[in-house]
Amino acid sequence: MNVFILSTGRCGSKTFSKACGEIKNYTVSHESRTQFIGHERLNYPDNHIEVDNRLSWFLGRLDEKYGDDAVYVHLKRKATEVAASYVRRYGQGIMKAYRGKGILLGVDEKTDPILIATDYCHTINSNIEMFLKDKTNKIVFNIEQAKKQFPVFCNMINADVDIDNALKHFDKRYNASKRS
Repeated sequence: MNVFILSTGRCGSKTFSKACGEIKNYTVSHESRTQFIGHERLNYPDNHIEVDNRLSWFLGRLDEKYGDDAVYVHLKRKATEVAASYVRRYGQGIMKAYRGKGILLGVDEKTDPILIATDYCHTINSNIEMFLKDKTNKIVFNIEQAKKQFPVFCNMINADVDIDNALKHFDKRYNASKRS
């Protein structure tokens, strides 16, 4: 069985993948197939957990390939914190692609970055919620409740895991944006 962690990004996805690294009966990767296109982009091995915020742009194809035969996790963090983290990385990555000459084609470059980042978060979370509407193997995972929810997630996928070691990862922030 495959497990897909869907998110906006900037919500603890790297931390989640580190915790999943303690699971013995699944492989786990963070953004492992971003360099591929076509069929290869979503060609994951069996019994694999993939953590990749870009999957939110491939939901139709994810449904075609895996449908209801996978487990889906909607990883969330307080939206204001996610948006603030994206503002700290405003000139790069997905924010650069989303605004200006990207998805929000023609939006005034002087638009408040927090408005753009908040719009991005709302769009991605809405896309994920719509995708998950008809899925039976799903969980909404709030990173603020990680130590309570991770054991539930592990039970859901029948994970062979040292839960105490896995939970320790939630005490550390991986890939945090630098605060100004």
